[in-house]
Amino acid sequence: MLSTCYNPDVKTYIHARLSREDRAALERLKASTGRSESEIVRLGVRLAQRELAGQPTALDLAGKSVGRFPDGPRDLSTNGRHLDGFGG
Repeated sequence: MLSTCYNPDVKTYIHARLSREDRAALERLKASTGRSESEIVRLGVRLAQRELAGQPTALDLAGKSVGRFPDGPRDLSTNGRHLDGFGG
């Protein structure tokens, strides 16, 4: 029987391609903060996760108004005449 050992302290490695501008920004952050590239990238991942996970969906923004209007077309996108005058 094969057993798997899990160690949460084992770190994984990634490789990322950076534009010249991103690389320059990383170098400026290293110089101004004294932090390593790895520390800055880990911080960036955590900040991005907080920012992106916190984005409400359209349904969240609509809130209680969803389903409150029983009259009118069920789905405007399936009937072309409801879209007359929009777009091209």
